Amino acid sequence: MKKILLLTILTIFSFAQEDTISSLTKEKLEVMALKKELNDFYNQKEKEYEERKKELELIQSKIESEKKAIQKIHDKNLALLQDIENTVASKTAKIYNGMKPKTAASIFDEMINEGKIDDVFDIILKLKEKNVTALMKFLSVQSAMQITEKLENFNVNDVKE
Repeated sequence: MKKILLLTILTIFSFAQEDTISSLTKEKLEVMALKKELNDFYNQKEKEYEERKKELELIQSKIESEKKAIQKIHDKNLALLQDIENTVASKTAKIYNGMKPKTAASIFDEMINEGKIDDVFDIILKLKEKNVTALMKFLSVQSAMQITEKLENFNVNDVKE
């Protein structure tokens, strides 16, 4: 009886051990399969990331080139606008240089009263000095004072801006 009992226990233990070993092997295989799936997934996502990164870099380079093109157009338009403004200012100065100082002074007084002191100042900067001197005699005291103040604070760098 002891022998049968011992044999039965050994057999059960043997089957249990085989069952445990096969279970562990099965789990190991499942873990290996899961690891392979995760690696494949990671590699796929890494590849997608690299593709997206290349697309973004391409888009960014296009944006930079378009930004430079826009800046060139902006600079060109700004230069054209400046040329137009200079042409208008020089023609305006030519007109005011030919006017009688009293007439020009009354126009400037009216413009200054309307708040266009900067426009008047820009024109005065383009006028001949002798015409400005004659013109200042006929300006109202308030207008002459404002123009004089602007002339005192005038900086050549302001014209470049």
